[in-house]
Amino acid sequence: MNDVTVPCPPRVVLAGSVTSSLRTLQGLVRHHLAPVGVLGVNVDRSQKISGFVDLERAAEELGIPYLGFDRINDRAVIDQVRAWRPDLLFVVGLSQMVQEELMGIATVGNVGFHPTHLPLGRGRAPLAWITHDLGPGAASFFLMDEGVDSGPILAQEPYEVGPRDIADQVNDRTLAAIDRALDRWLPELAGGHWRPAPQNHAKATYTGIRRPEDGCIDWQASARDIDALIRAASRPHPGAYTYVGGRKLLIWNCAPAEGLPYRGIPGRLLLWDDDRGWLVQTGHGLLWLTEFEFDVEAEDAKEPQLRVGRKLGYAAQDEIHRLRRQNTKLKKQLLDLEQRIQTLEEGGTR
Repeated sequence: MNDVTVPCPPRVVLAGSVTSSLRTLQGLVRHHLAPVGVLGVNVDRSQKISGFVDLERAAEELGIPYLGFDRINDRAVIDQVRAWRPDLLFVVGLSQMVQEELMGIATVGNVGFHPTHLPLGRGRAPLAWITHDLGPGAASFFLMDEGVDSGPILAQEPYEVGPRDIADQVNDRTLAAIDRALDRWLPELAGGHWRPAPQNHAKATYTGIRRPEDGCIDWQASARDIDALIRAASRPHPGAYTYVGGRKLLIWNCAPAEGLPYRGIPGRLLLWDDDRGWLVQTGHGLLWLTEFEFDVEAEDAKEPQLRVGRKLGYAAQDEIHRLRRQNTKLKKQLLDLEQRIQTLEEGGTR
């Protein structure tokens, strides 16, 4: 691909749905490579997109044509992109897979983005994984191919992940790295320079999908593991959580607690501190819960009181036993009801 001729300047189309998409759009405009068109996920499809950004508003403010979509490979999208005649299609911050027909429109190629130091960390949920594992982070722009984040690198700007960073802070580091990467690369691209560098596939690692339910806290785990989970699942993700009195308690941040003379049952609240929050026992070690809130999905219900001695989470065996007893009771009530109905039916036929 090094012998490809890139027009000066190239015609660019951008597709995306999150903060990295907006930051890339702003970088393109800053370097006089404003897209000839922007594609964004429709707002009514945004509920499950962590860190969603409405690109329509940004495109409108910049005077750039815009098309919203539910699915990136819809016929209307393909036809519009073809009408825009792009040399490069940037796909940044979009979890949907771009299929072959759309991939084949841009005359030079398709540019993808990943916030890890490729070839390390290819795959799903990269922001959560690099927060959980403390890196390696990088703003990596690459030439898309048929693989998973496997194409040649066009620009790569590493960044450090701090030991106490939560996902939102790592996202901020990613955005700053995007700025640096684009400031270094886009002037070259505008001048027609095209130098994709192949990745070392032998060093590739992969991460799997993370779902909202993966944020459920097991208080038998170690303080270190729970700490990593809370930081990784924090905003813009749905959050790590536990249950209190039938309500979901979202935990957005925490802090290690060492050298304290406390010990308890895993999941039990041991101490309240006005500055540090709740001290909770884990399967190994103590942890401060510093930022938390009850889920708003049941905001009409009364919030349980957090107090010293209260235990977080469900006791699985107790819950199973309670449900079995409830099930047995319901079966008996159903059998009694069936017998009554049968008696009434027999009485009506006499």
